[in-house]
Parts: sequence; structure tokens; C-alpha cells
Amino acid sequence: MFESLSEKFDRAFKVLKGQGRISEINVAETLKEVRKALLDADVSFKIAKQFTETVKEKALGQNVLTAISPSQLMVKIVHDELAVLMGGEKAEINLKGSPAIILMSGLQGSGKTTFSAKLANYLKTKKGRNVLLVACDVYRPAAIEQLKVLGEQIGVEVFSEIDSKEPVKIAKKAITYAREKGIATVIIDTAGRLAIDQEMMNEIAAIKKEVNPQETLFVVDAMTGQDAVNTAKAFNDILNFDGVILTKLDGDTRGGAALTIRSVVEKPIKFVGIGEKMDALDIFYPERMADRILGMGDIVSLVERAQEQFDEEAAKKLQKKIQQDTFNFDDFLSQIKQIKKMGNMKDLVGMIPGMGKMLKDVEIEDDAFKSIEAIITSMTPKERSNPSLLNGSRRKRIASGSGTDIQEVNRLIKQFDETRKMMKMMSGGKGSKLMQSMSNMKRR
Repeated sequence: MFESLSEKFDRAFKVLKGQGRISEINVAETLKEVRKALLDADVSFKIAKQFTETVKEKALGQNVLTAISPSQLMVKIVHDELAVLMGGEKAEINLKGSPAIILMSGLQGSGKTTFSAKLANYLKTKKGRNVLLVACDVYRPAAIEQLKVLGEQIGVEVFSEIDSKEPVKIAKKAITYAREKGIATVIIDTAGRLAIDQEMMNEIAAIKKEVNPQETLFVVDAMTGQDAVNTAKAFNDILNFDGVILTKLDGDTRGGAALTIRSVVEKPIKFVGIGEKMDALDIFYPERMADRILGMGDIVSLVERAQEQFDEEAAKKLQKKIQQDTFNFDDFLSQIKQIKKMGNMKDLVGMIPGMGKMLKDVEIEDDAFKSIEAIITSMTPKERSNPSLLNGSRRKRIASGSGTDIQEVNRLIKQFDETRKMMKMMSGGKGSKLMQSMSNMKRR
């Protein structure tokens, strides 16, 4: 995400490289590029101007320490101001109430229904809460059916009344049902339109008045740029919502909405959608997003995702296998599956400091491990558990069965042997660098 903006910021900071001090002249030149980068990212002129003036004021008021360069100081100042622009700190979701009621709002096509299911899945798997999804889009039968399909996919009940055209009554009945069943959280998916209209606004305002939700969330497509900000303002004027959800942030977005929506509506961004899968949801951390925009990666989020997938008990067993030199292709396949659960490969690589910039022109497919998995699953159980059996004839059979060639099979086995040796050498240190080793084994 934000590849174009990151590249332009990097170009702006190069103006200060080699400079011994910060002066009004070189700061002005740098900030001219920063302002241009913001405008190209669809940030409004007013906010871009305010931002660069604040950065200029702070930059000229600081002395450059001998330990850092002017460009490094400018990066820090811009980073801090970006974080402030996006809200400063993460905003928690309010789950008080019995049940806690969350009302979803937004235009049709913003990803509101999908996000409702993602949020239900997040609250169920990460917070241990039972959730009821409520289908209040009475105008589109497809929306009700979509919510039911998603609810079944994540194991969450969906409340709907197909014959009713009164969303307020449906919402009230759903809340009564949730209380009777002891359900902790109710998420109400409302109708959207292709454009803002008074009828839609009146309807969702009526639902909010009747159900008195703990959270009213506005879902907006980040790819719509400055239009997302304008739409958010119109909804906030009517609903006074509690937070913003940015969807499709993994798409070809210029980033303006993420940067400025907070300062326009004065409401925090609480979550971002980063893909189609039900677990493709992230809490919004302004500082971490500023890190990523400036090409610093987001190692904290990467570690958190890893911790979610790699449990301590499994790690101990794996460590023991490495020490005993019994790590095999079954173990390797298991680790690949866990890495894939962490998210799409391009997003993961972008979290590693410096990697996003290095690989900006490299296409990283979600199925980067596809050929490796095909090769391993074409082995017999005995071959997977005992790689030393893999002689020439077996390798030919595996290549044929996996749809690859003998060179790919040989390369994988060689890299596997090298990685296993390296992991054994490292197993006595402070933990294995397994993920890094396996990432190096992707098809080249």
C-alpha cells in the first residue's frame, strides 16, 4: 500500500542528503516536493499546505545533532506529523453494553457487508465474543444472502426477516433476540446507495435513534480518494458516527483518504480492510501506518501476525526437531501453511523495513509457495519424513507429479538441506529464524 506516495516522499528527502545543516532554502525545496506528493495522493490543498507549514516550523526550530543528518531529522518530523494527522494513537472499539450494538453505515459498494462479517469474525476469534449479524438491507435480497453466506463461513448466526421492509423493526427484534439468547455483540448491516440521498440518511438515522448503538461505524472505500473524505463528512453531519473503517487499502489507492479523513471529520480510523479473506482486517495504528508510508516497514505488526499463527507449544516441538536434526518436509509444509495464514505475501514483505522499496517493481504473488507445495505433496509420506531417500528416479517422478521440472525439484531439496543445517546451527541461540529461512526458499 502507498507505494507511489512512499516513493515520492523518498525523493523529497533526497534534497537534504549531503547537506550539513537545515536551512530555510533546502527545507523549502524539500517541502515543495512533500506537498506535491500529498496533492498527488489526493490530499486536499488546504491540508497539504497546513501539514507542510507545520513541518517547516518544527524543522527550522531544531538543531541537527551530530549523530543524525538533516534528511534523517526531516524524516522523523514528517513521520511524527503524519501520525498526528492520522489520529496519533489507535482508537479502541466500544464493546460495553448487553448486548454491545454496532451499527454499520456507508455507501453501496464500499465493502460494508463484507466488513460486517470480518468484524464479527475478529470479535469471535480475537476477543472470544459471541456475535449476531443483522441483515437490515431490505432493498437488496442479494445483500441479505451475501451476509448469510459470510455468516455461515465464519460460524456466526445471521438474523433476517425476508418478508419485512422495515429495517428499524428488524433491528429492534434482533436486539431482543440477542438478549434472550445471551449474545454479547450485535452488528447491524444497513442499506447503502450508490450516492448519498435523504431517504437513506433518514432511515439509518432512525435506526440509530431506536437502537442507541455503542458504536456507529462508517465504512468507506479507500480507493475513492478525496471523495471518501467528502462522503464521510456528509454521513458524520447526520449520524455523528464514532469511527471510520477504510476498506480496500491493499488496492491501488493513492492514500489521501487515510491521511486526511481523521482531520476532516475529527473521528478516528479504527480498522482497515486489507483483502477479501475474512481475517483480512487490521487495527489502525497511525504511527505504524506512518512507518509504512515512509518506507520504514512495520515490524511490530509482522511480529504480532506471526505470534497469532505460531503457538508456543508447537514452537518448542519444532525447536526439538531442529536440534535432533529430524526436521522434515512435513514440518516444512506445516510452516508454509502457517505463514500463508498471516496474509498476502506482498503485504508481509512491505512490513519488513527497506524491503518494500527494494521490491517495488517485483510482482509478489499470493501463490508464491504454490510450486513448493506441489513438489512436497507429490512426495510419498516416507519421502517427506526421510528426505535422504530422494534419489534421481524419485525426483523425476516428483517433478512429473507436481507439474514442475527436475531442476526445480533439485533446487528445492538443496535449499531445504542448506536451511536445515543453518537452523540446526542456530538452534542453540536465541530462537530460530525459521520464517526468514523459509522466505528465502520461495521460487526464484
